[in-house]
Amino acid sequence: MVVFREFFFWQSGGLPAKEDQMPRRRRSRKFRWPARIALAILAIPLLYILLAVIGGLIPVNPNWHEPDNGITIYVANNGVHADLVLPASHGGLDWRPLLPKSDARNVPAGAQWIAFGAGERRVYLETPTWRDLSLKTAAIALTGGERVMHVQWVRDPAYAARAIRLTPEQYRRLWASIRSEFQLSPQGKPMRIDHPGYGFGDAFYRGIGKANAVGTCNQWSADRLRVAGVRAPLWSPFVQGLVWRYRSAETKNLSS
Repeated sequence: MVVFREFFFWQSGGLPAKEDQMPRRRRSRKFRWPARIALAILAIPLLYILLAVIGGLIPVNPNWHEPDNGITIYVANNGVHADLVLPASHGGLDWRPLLPKSDARNVPAGAQWIAFGAGERRVYLETPTWRDLSLKTAAIALTGGERVMHVQWVRDPAYAARAIRLTPEQYRRLWASIRSEFQLSPQGKPMRIDHPGYGFGDAFYRGIGKANAVGTCNQWSADRLRVAGVRAPLWSPFVQGLVWRYRSAETKNLSS
């Protein structure tokens, strides 16, 4: 009976039919790889966003509280990027010899505040608007490009979204931290980049280090506040993870 069943199996074409199924199984496995690769590529930005949310919720300097009296600075927010806005001169710390108004064009009359930001060179210098952002520039910015400093003279810091009051010691630490981010000439002056700016009292200077997907412009601002001793997010590549911690610039209520 066993021999008969095997003979019948061969005669009925059973084995060739089984062999025909094997290539189809191999092809189906091959077709799974593009889907897996696509899922892996999709998972990278999702994981990045998830880590950004977590990092934005975890504080450094968690015991910091805004003092009742001190020096007020501002955090400007355009929905994508954050600048730190400091007085041009206060408490013996004077930006004017280092960053003269003559370095910028169209400085508003009576401007006594300076907004500081940092970012990747190509993004800052070659993309005045978001529609000018190319894939090549975006790739360099994400993987690591030269960091530059952006300085803008402003007359009224009230345009900024958030305000932070600092003690004199915290302000000195913040001031020194920002200054250390400029590349200095042999004369000890920030090195201005030959760029006309965007026409609103701004100028660009050479910065220290690299800007990338981890060390973004917003993380740069968060790091400066952390060095000053202010409560700040552990990691916040997006501006939303930074500014929510501080009080509105229009109110006098202290942040929690």
